[in-house]
Amino acid sequence: MHGEYTVPSDTFEAAYMALYRSGELKRRAETAVARLADCHACPRDCGVDRLADKTAVCQSGRYAIVSSYFPHFGEEDCLRGSNGSGTIFFSMCNLRCVFCQNFDISQLKSGLECPPERLAQMMLELQSMGCHNINFVTPEHVVPQVLEALLIAVESGLRLPIVYNTSAYDALESLELLDGLVDIYMPDFKIWDERMALKYLKAKDYPQAARQALKEMHRQVGVLKMDERGIAKRGVLVRHLVMPEDVAGTSEIMRFLAEELSPDTYVNIMDQYHPAGKVNDQKYGKINRRVSGGELQGAQLAAEEARLWRFDRRQPGRFFIL
Repeated sequence: MHGEYTVPSDTFEAAYMALYRSGELKRRAETAVARLADCHACPRDCGVDRLADKTAVCQSGRYAIVSSYFPHFGEEDCLRGSNGSGTIFFSMCNLRCVFCQNFDISQLKSGLECPPERLAQMMLELQSMGCHNINFVTPEHVVPQVLEALLIAVESGLRLPIVYNTSAYDALESLELLDGLVDIYMPDFKIWDERMALKYLKAKDYPQAARQALKEMHRQVGVLKMDERGIAKRGVLVRHLVMPEDVAGTSEIMRFLAEELSPDTYVNIMDQYHPAGKVNDQKYGKINRRVSGGELQGAQLAAEEARLWRFDRRQPGRFFIL
């Protein structure tokens, strides 16, 4: 059963290479950048002219803002391997999660604007360091800028698989542009209920947008597949942060993943929630604590009851290496 999820490393080619050879990557990059003039890159549908450097919710104009980039050894085992995942952390975000554990990056605009040539150079530097992949973190609002830079990087020799590391608050318009370009989608599924999403993410439509996005991601790349070393090559890897008082709606999310995607879906049930960002007793007291051992066990049980199996029942957040 496990063998069907194996991709031999000696035959693997990054998804974008076929579209690059056909000229489609160039066409999509040009299309995406032109759409910045009336931006609908994410579900916020702000419609501002980012080509003229106007900004709205994400506070990002013509160019992406990058907080940092480096070989990341704190990602999932199947992404980091022995040489790390080549992460590029984009600043700002189209969500406003009150509990964000990277609040300074997502909401305080730390970082520098990067023209496409500089962003492409970052990818190539990470490749030269031996990273197993290029991992775009919080790219939902900068898909056009990513495509523009990716074309330059591929022309200069980039060959690593692309990881799209997202909150899942993605527009279908952007995901269609990424079809055939992204190798590994790594979406969060944060919250199931609209009321909870409005309160804690400041986006009532997040649950609906996330469900649509995950289904499209799975349609594009399917279940997660790895090479003989256990390094992820293609597919969907879902993250879910367990939260106090089950404000996330974990059981509903696990059932959705099993029934609407596949029981073979990889799920990282994350145990690292802690009060951060704007969380305090006055307004968000319900989540102003860490999760309990019982809540973590309940999340694992919910996954098992949904007939998901590709997660480690012994240690939340750790995977079987198949």
